Amino acid sequence: MTLRELEQLVGLGEGLSLEFKRQVPRPKRIAKEVVALANTHGGRIVLGVDDDGTITGVNDASEEKFLLRQATQSHCDPAVEYRTERVVVGDRRDVLVVVVPESASKPHFVIAESTTNGEGPAYVRVEERSVVASDETVQQLRNQTPSGGVTFEFGETESLLMRYLDDYGRITVPQLAQLADISSERASQTLLRLTRADLLHLHADGDGDYFTLRY
Repeated sequence: MTLRELEQLVGLGEGLSLEFKRQVPRPKRIAKEVVALANTHGGRIVLGVDDDGTITGVNDASEEKFLLRQATQSHCDPAVEYRTERVVVGDRRDVLVVVVPESASKPHFVIAESTTNGEGPAYVRVEERSVVASDETVQQLRNQTPSGGVTFEFGETESLLMRYLDDYGRITVPQLAQLADISSERASQTLLRLTRADLLHLHADGDGDYFTLRY
């Protein structure tokens, strides 16, 4: 990547697939950003750029790469594939562009310590933020592998759901549970089943996930 191409990239501003960092932050924090991109549509983390888009560069790109590698090895489960590009922006100042592709091994989680057993939170990108994935989002990420098709019975709960969506446009798990007088677990399973069947779309949101009709 050339300096001109970097300036054009930074000019886009932070968003769904682009994150700026002045340098590698605390290990768990940078791991969160890497995991969120891998769990969503992939993207870039640009190290050496302020939140306002000012290109400051880092003193030692090799050190930043080392810290990044340590953080991802210790705090991403499973491991996330990424690559880095180094761009010279001034005398002894470089920007490190971390390219994180969308993962084929979703979901990825952030673990608290390298010796921790079990999963920590998963993260996804919502606009320019990395937010904790809900249980429904994590399940959807797991279901994004080919499954040979999804079948289900279209019963009373599904009919109530579709009428509600026709009227109001969106619904959450608690709303469906109350509407159909069913458990939250069953409401979640129903919504996810219809999502897998491409009838609904799950929207990850920091204030609470919701579902809409796909068509």
